[in-house]
Amino acid sequence: MADDDRGYGRARQSEVYRAGLSGIRPAVPVDAEALERAARKALSAEAFAYLAGGAGAESTMTANRAAFARRQIWPRVLRDVSTRDLSIELLGRRRATPFVLSPIGVAELAHAEADVAVGRAAASLDVPYVLSNQASRPMEEVAAAMGSRSRWFQLYWSASDELNASFVRRAEAAGCEAIVVTLDTHLLGWRTRDLDAAFLPFTRGQGIAQYTSDPVFAELVRERVARAGSGGGSARPKVTPTLLASAFAIARSGAHTRLVDGGVREALRSPLPRAAVETFLDVFSDPSLTWESLAKLREWTSLPVLLKGVMHPDDAAKALDHGVGGLVVSNHGGRQIDGSVATLDALPGVVERVGGRVPVILDSGVRGGADAFTALALGATAVGIGRPYAYGLAVAGAKGVREVVRNHIAEFDLTMGLAGHRSVAEIGPDSLREAA
Repeated sequence: MADDDRGYGRARQSEVYRAGLSGIRPAVPVDAEALERAARKALSAEAFAYLAGGAGAESTMTANRAAFARRQIWPRVLRDVSTRDLSIELLGRRRATPFVLSPIGVAELAHAEADVAVGRAAASLDVPYVLSNQASRPMEEVAAAMGSRSRWFQLYWSASDELNASFVRRAEAAGCEAIVVTLDTHLLGWRTRDLDAAFLPFTRGQGIAQYTSDPVFAELVRERVARAGSGGGSARPKVTPTLLASAFAIARSGAHTRLVDGGVREALRSPLPRAAVETFLDVFSDPSLTWESLAKLREWTSLPVLLKGVMHPDDAAKALDHGVGGLVVSNHGGRQIDGSVATLDALPGVVERVGGRVPVILDSGVRGGADAFTALALGATAVGIGRPYAYGLAVAGAKGVREVVRNHIAEFDLTMGLAGHRSVAEIGPDSLREAA
């Protein structure tokens, strides 16, 4: 990953400082709080609230950060750290860094190129990207932009098993290496910022590109229209701002849409866009999902299955009993439960119960490379980056995502070396101490 023999971090520093001699500053702020402020300026109020907000009083978001603050890195000195190896073993492959890009839904709120821009940035850095179930671009389009680089697919288990199976088949065909089943969205969290704005992007046709590009979903929509007696689009729905937004969003999905050909005009004349939103809201999640449901995945795919949202050691043990290929310790970035356990606090118990049998990824609350070091020291196999890259996308598109991820890698490299370690394998519990 290094641009020269000094290591990734020093090479990144040199690049920034040399550009500074010509008056060129980074495309996105390096400081996490400054990056968030820049994203706020770049986004509409609704879009920023959706990307930045959490559940309730957002105490879980605060807890995620406080958990990192309670751990301190304990440096060791006079060790030869002139060369450093950032790579890890994950899902049977050697990865260049310990980072993964976590799924972020409705990326079009941040940038018009949305998931495609993120995919290009991830591919350029050889960092695995977990394609969102709630994407703004179909998985096939993102896969084409990423070429042979690593990608996984996040599955929100919907109320239609036929649709779930179709998503999984498409992900496998699109070259995804794993299926990441998100378990903490079987109900939508109480998100106060979005409620105050009366804004849910899915109702406006945003973030549902995986659905509108799916043949099973398209059939569900057509069946809905037929039941309503709209008969092949002859009945023109009342044009409202919400319908306009939905029609534009669905028409923008272009050649990949399975619903409406002919662009925005035809989308406005058809009952299908409105029916697509209504159908999505009907099938979006399944609160009846249980451990037994996971057996269906083995019928749909041979890909490794990771469970995202596992926070309790007992659930980690059950996951092993059901043959999963990995776990993601995540509280959805604090977006689902107000007052939830912080991910970093939950991590050690899950790691202990798993006992090295499957990889454990830490997601939620990570704001830089030093946080990644802390998570790895507590037993994480890899670390997910979430909101920061979404903010980079908002500020500078694919270039912004790339810079945010590069900064995470660079800070991690320097932190590892300054703490006296030459490889990820050397980082462990004795690399930390509890804050006084």
